[in-house]
Amino acid sequence: MKKLWFPFLLIFGLASTSDAQHSPKYSNEFLSIGVGARALSMSNTQVSNVNDVTAGYWNPAGLLGISNTYEFSLMHAEYFAGIAKYDYAGFATKIDSSSSLGVSVIRFAIDDIPDTRFLYDANGAINYDNIRFFTAADYAFLISYARKLNVLGGIDIGGNFKVVHRVAGSFANAWGFGLDVGAKKTIGKWQLGLMVRDVTGTFNAWTHNTELVADVYTQTGNVIPDNSVEITLPKAIVGVSRYFVIKQKFGLLASFDFISSFDGERNVLWKSKLISTEPSVGLEMDYKKTFYLRFGAGNVQEVQRFDQSTYKTFQPNFGIGVVIKQLSIDYALTDIGDQTSSPYSHVFSLKAHFDKK
Repeated sequence: MKKLWFPFLLIFGLASTSDAQHSPKYSNEFLSIGVGARALSMSNTQVSNVNDVTAGYWNPAGLLGISNTYEFSLMHAEYFAGIAKYDYAGFATKIDSSSSLGVSVIRFAIDDIPDTRFLYDANGAINYDNIRFFTAADYAFLISYARKLNVLGGIDIGGNFKVVHRVAGSFANAWGFGLDVGAKKTIGKWQLGLMVRDVTGTFNAWTHNTELVADVYTQTGNVIPDNSVEITLPKAIVGVSRYFVIKQKFGLLASFDFISSFDGERNVLWKSKLISTEPSVGLEMDYKKTFYLRFGAGNVQEVQRFDQSTYKTFQPNFGIGVVIKQLSIDYALTDIGDQTSSPYSHVFSLKAHFDKK
């Protein structure tokens, strides 16, 4: 049992001793968006119930739940009226009856950003032909491993080794490395899950090509950036879910997640200077495990009006899915009814599975 407390002690140790200057809030936040239309339609409540290839992202312990030898998944989403593109690809395979392996790749990018440094020619005239374009992109590569352990009455554990690469054109880039750990356990009809992201802190080392911007920054009074290292502090997610059989052909999965961050006070439901926690809930109704209807609610925030009064908002999500033989097709509409300041997005994902012949 002492070993089980180690991740929690490590989290609080890092949260209390890290320098805020090197632990910026929302560091590597693109890794908090989520993968898979099923998950997004259920407001990301996946930690306790995920059992497919996307577990490599949500909770690597869930990779033990894949029922076929191989599983593949693809997802594409667009945010901010199509300006930002989010893409995901995942692969998982069973090594044996007690272990599984997964690989995930994520890209979040804004392409074709205008570079107007050379908008004016040598004569001081505007020349639009001199505009160049660059891409700001974030990449993540995850290698996941899961294994069954015969302790505590049987428990599934998993871990991710992840590599993060961030690029801002030719102006700056960063490389980062980190670890995630996860666990799942079934108690009766209940499923419990724990996911600790960046358990040791994920370190991003930034390198700036200051020669490209030194002149412009000096003329405009901006600070020339220095090479630096930023640390992404741990985030713990606790989940609980249960599946209910409704008559013979219908079923309902109810899931709850509680996401706790340790990088200072955030605009969430429960917040403090040490820890901020936000809840989310997801529902998935199915007919013969073939047709799915999904709902979710989360992202509760406090918004301030012009008269300084405040009110709370939340983000409702909706989704559908269908299974056709070895192919699953899922769709999610996030922020239905435009209840928050976040713009709604359409998300599509595909999942395929097959066995070795």
